[in-house]
Amino acid sequence: MTARERQLRQAIVDQCRWMNAIGLNQGTSGNISVRFGNEMLITPSGIPYETMTPEMIAAMPLDRSDGSFRGPKKPSSEWRIHLDILRSRPEVNAVVHTHSTYATALAIARVGIPACHYMVAAFGGGDIRCSEYARFGTQELADAALAALEGRNGCLLANHGMITVGPTIEKAMWLAVELETLAKQYWLSRQIGGPVLLTDKEIQEALEAFATYGQVAPPEETATARGRRSAASRRKSPPAQKSRKAAKS
Repeated sequence: MTARERQLRQAIVDQCRWMNAIGLNQGTSGNISVRFGNEMLITPSGIPYETMTPEMIAAMPLDRSDGSFRGPKKPSSEWRIHLDILRSRPEVNAVVHTHSTYATALAIARVGIPACHYMVAAFGGGDIRCSEYARFGTQELADAALAALEGRNGCLLANHGMITVGPTIEKAMWLAVELETLAKQYWLSRQIGGPVLLTDKEIQEALEAFATYGQVAPPEETATARGRRSAASRRKSPPAQKSRKAAKS
């Protein structure tokens, strides 16, 4: 096992324990996967997170759909969802599935989350959809999840829970926390008359703002700018050096 693979396996274990500790999931109901080269690393089925170790994480080939895996424990029953997402979404490197309380409550009612808050735009559009229902562990559920995730980074699974995806396990988990928060806020707003929804224009503005959200290197620190400064410095010789060379000659 390479150092990178062990690091990813440990990250899965850590995130599983963390999401249970903060109440984002309960028991062994959720699952997490990450992309590792041409394989998917995914939580094992039915193993309590407090006893789960990196060695127990199952590895599945991305180019097979027969449930093949390596490792001492069989993969999560939801491996089909994770596998299909990673295969169809090359920009996605991690998938988080939880049964968080408010997101699951909305999923039970088969109610998606509309544009009630600008953070909805963090999921890629003007709403967070609820999928069609299918039994857990089936290809039908994987198909329903993919449909609800089209153009989105998260969705609700009817009568089940939620799924978020991201370029890293940390980003996917961040989105899971945000989805549960939005679900709670939306549910609470429905108790006092319902939300005032944002317009398509307002959501588009939020989408554009998210494109530059977070820590972005200032223009002068881009690779191009650094290269230009480096080239300029090479063209200039310090006066002191010139004088020393002149003295030697």
